[in-house]
Amino acid sequence: MEENENFETAGREDILAGIIEVVEDLTQDWDLEFEGAINAETGLVGDLDFESIDIVEFVVAIEQYFKKRGLPFEELLMEEGRYVDEIKIKDTVDFLFKHLHG
Repeated sequence: MEENENFETAGREDILAGIIEVVEDLTQDWDLEFEGAINAETGLVGDLDFESIDIVEFVVAIEQYFKKRGLPFEELLMEEGRYVDEIKIKDTVDFLFKHLHG
């Protein structure tokens, strides 16, 4: 999608491409042991070794990339009052698709 495009009409593939771009930007200087391309099944914690601060940076980068502040990220990050152990790229796509179109 073009940089100034309205993401409220973005399809899942556009959102996926944007999230992959955000993750690649965040991890470009990391010494990762992850093999292969980042895709919908990639786990931020298990595959890319994200830590708490990296999740915070990820959230901020998503808000900047998609030009949408105040998204209820607790829905993505928490389940039954506890932080989730893993966030897959596809979970983030589903979350953004729901909230960018809502």
